[in-house]
Amino acid sequence: ELRELAHGIHPSLLSSGGLALAVPELAGRCPVPVELDVQAEGRLPEVIESTAYFVVAEALANVAKHSGATRAWVRAHVVLGELELLVRDNGVGGARSEGSGMVGISDRVDAVGGRMEVVSPPGAGTTITVRIPLDGQVDEAIDGSVDGPATGSVAR
Repeated sequence: ELRELAHGIHPSLLSSGGLALAVPELAGRCPVPVELDVQAEGRLPEVIESTAYFVVAEALANVAKHSGATRAWVRAHVVLGELELLVRDNGVGGARSEGSGMVGISDRVDAVGGRMEVVSPPGAGTTITVRIPLDGQVDEAIDGSVDGPATGSVAR
């Protein structure tokens, strides 16, 4: 599984169940406890789900490797025609945007026309916010609304 992630191979759980199934499984592999709030219904275009998955994977890898955090949070919701991802931790902060992990996240987000913001004051944790436009591609399974239902869960 780690080899697949490292090489950017599309995980089968993401293909079969979308972000609602794949992100909790991903968070469950993180050594830092992760609280999730992931849109539960409907599917997004494959390229958007894949981008979001790998953004969360890299961000959680950074949390585990660099943050010294005792807790992390992941939120993924469709808001006003965009997928909004938020990955936050309570670690040491001071994340550098020129690090390979952050550059990788930024490159993925740029490739789909999205934008990324990193807030990481020293001593106050890191928050990565990513917004990816859906361009009207939201699956009908979301019942025509841009704010689908959400579920909350805690994973370890």
